[in-house]
Amino acid sequence: MRLFAEIAAARPDEVALQDAGRAYRWAEVDDVLNRVVETLLGADLGERRRVAVFAENSAETVLAHVGGLLGSASVVPVNFHLKASEAAYILSDSEARLLFVGPENLEAGLAAAAEAGVPAVVGWRCPERDGVTAWEAWIAEASGDPAPEGHAPRPNLMYTSGTTGRPKGTELPPTMFAGGASITDLQRQLREESWCKYGRHLVVGPLYHTGPLRAVRILGGGVPIVVGGRFDAEETLRTIERHAVESTIMVPTHFIRLLALPPEVRDRYDVSSLRMVYHTGAACPIDVKRAMLEWWGPVLHEAYGATEVGTTCRIGPEEWLEHPGSVGRPVPPYDVIVCDDDGNELPVGETGRLFFRDETGRGVVYHNDRAKSEAAHLRPGVFTLGEIGRVDEAGYVYITDRFSDMIVSGGVNVYPAEAEQTLAEHPRVRDVACVGAPHPEMGEELVAIVQPIDAADPPEVAELLAFCRERLSHYKCPRRVELRPDLGRNAMGKIDKRALRASVAGA
Repeated sequence: MRLFAEIAAARPDEVALQDAGRAYRWAEVDDVLNRVVETLLGADLGERRRVAVFAENSAETVLAHVGGLLGSASVVPVNFHLKASEAAYILSDSEARLLFVGPENLEAGLAAAAEAGVPAVVGWRCPERDGVTAWEAWIAEASGDPAPEGHAPRPNLMYTSGTTGRPKGTELPPTMFAGGASITDLQRQLREESWCKYGRHLVVGPLYHTGPLRAVRILGGGVPIVVGGRFDAEETLRTIERHAVESTIMVPTHFIRLLALPPEVRDRYDVSSLRMVYHTGAACPIDVKRAMLEWWGPVLHEAYGATEVGTTCRIGPEEWLEHPGSVGRPVPPYDVIVCDDDGNELPVGETGRLFFRDETGRGVVYHNDRAKSEAAHLRPGVFTLGEIGRVDEAGYVYITDRFSDMIVSGGVNVYPAEAEQTLAEHPRVRDVACVGAPHPEMGEELVAIVQPIDAADPPEVAELLAFCRERLSHYKCPRRVELRPDLGRNAMGKIDKRALRASVAGA
C-alpha cells in the first residue's frame, strides 16, 4: 500500500510537514516513509526491533518516528540534552540496533553508539563523518515500492529519570498506544482519533516527551504538522498566526513565558485559529491558567498522568472554571483512591497519598526492572505517581504536594538522586541532599543542600555547579546550592526531605 497516497491525491499542494528549514508535501512524505518502512523491515533490528532517535526537533525527527511506527520498530526517543555516556546507557538497556541523529547530537551520538555497541548510525543534515550514514543515502537505498501491510506496529520504549540514578524504561501503555494487528489497522485508528478533527498541529515541546510525541500519531492520521525548535514565546505566537494552527500541546512553563510578553506583543498576533490546546507535564498555577483562558478562550484542556500509564485524569476549560485548581476526574481504565501513610483508604475530602486503580490490572511496568515496577504499587494494579492530594464530592482530583523525591521543572521530571550522587563525589563535600523548591517560571527548581568537609573553608557554589554540569546534563543539575553545617540526618541516617523542602521554599 502507499501510506499517504489518498491524502496526496486529494490535497496535492498542501504542506504536510515543515520546520524552519524544510517543507514536505504529502506526496514527498508518502515517498520518504515508504522508503523508511521498507528499509526498517529489511534491517536486522534484533528480537525487540528497537531503533533510537537522538535529535533535536526537525521534520526528519518526525519522519524517523513515524517511519519507525509504520515499520514495525519500537522507537526509543533519547533526550537530546544527554551526554554521550548517559545516552549510551539507554541505547544499551533498550538493545537499540539503529540510531538516528541530528546535527546537534552527531558527536555525542557516535560516541554513545560506539560505547553501547549500536551497529548503525543514520544522520540528517550532518557533515560527512566516518561511522554515520547520511539520511538521504540511507533512504535512497530503498526501492520506494508500496509498503507491505501485514506487519504489526510496536509501542515506543520511553525513558524517565531514575530514582537510583539510572533512567527507567517503560513501553507506552495501551491507553496511549493502540496499534492494532497491522499497519492498516493502525492507520484506520489514527484517522479516527479526536485530534484528527482539528487542522494544522504545532509541535512546541521536545519530541522525546510523550506529549509532543503525539504529533507522530497526528501526522499518521493525515493532519499537517509544523515542527517548532527550542521554545521562543513570540515566535510561537507568530507561527500560530502564520499557519492558522488549530491544535498544540504545551506545559505550564510555556504559558508563563507567553504571559510574560509585553501586552503590545501579545496583542500583535491573531491566535483565534486555536481550537485545542492540551497542557500536561506539571501542575498549572491557577492564576496562570485563568489568564490563558481569558486570552485564548475556552480551548485549554488539561491531562494529568505519566509516561508509564498515560492520562489518568482530564478536565476541560468549562469544568476547570467550575473547579479551579483541579486536574480533573479519572478517565477509564483508571479510578482514584486516597490513602494514609499505611495504605488505609481515606474518605472523600481528606488529603493523603494519591493512588490509581487500573481496571486492566496492568498498572506501572518498567522495562527490565520488576522491583521498580512493584515499588510503584500499593497492591497489584493500584499504583501511585508519587503525589499527595484529595478528591472532592464530585470526584475531581486536586494535587497538593509530592511524597516522592521527584520534582517537575518546566514539565520535565527530575529525580534528585543523580545530582546527589554526583556532588557526593566532590572531594570537598561531606554530605548532600537535593530537593525541589517553588520557581515562578519552571514550577519547581532543584536545590542542592551541601555539607562541606571543612566548614571554615567550603567550596565555592560556582565550583560545585560546574562539577555537576561537567558530569550530568544541565537539566538534571541543581539551579542553586545552599551550604549548611549539617543536613539533619537521624540516627538511622535518614534525611527529612519534607523539612528540607520547607526550609528552601521561601529562599
